[in-house]
Amino acid sequence: MTKEEYVETINRISGTDVRKCMKCGKCSGRCPAFKDMDIKPHQFVSLLVKGDVDALLESKAIWHCLSCMACVERCPRGVAPAAVVEAVRDTVVRMQGNNGVKAEDIPPVVDELIPQQLLVSAYRKYNK
Repeated sequence: MTKEEYVETINRISGTDVRKCMKCGKCSGRCPAFKDMDIKPHQFVSLLVKGDVDALLESKAIWHCLSCMACVERCPRGVAPAAVVEAVRDTVVRMQGNNGVKAEDIPPVVDELIPQQLLVSAYRKYNK
């Protein structure tokens, strides 16, 4: 894939308009994983706007994001940095070929401790 295709894919998966970001940094100020991230939430949005997908795809921050959506809650413009981080994470997983849930990976008996929403959401998320 070219850089432009990666940018379009990440934008499509995230479903957020990163151009609305005014770079106030409120999202990063609210992030509980801020100290562990090499690229902060507001920087994910900025790098995607600039088209610097190489830095995003190589970032260790995608594995430190808690997906708590605190950054989304704090954004005055409605940008979702966590959605961008998750879209980058999904892109990296797809590049590695680890995307997809096979029927044989699902246990034949689901006990009452596993909520059905978990199974449905995992199936939807990993079979895009």
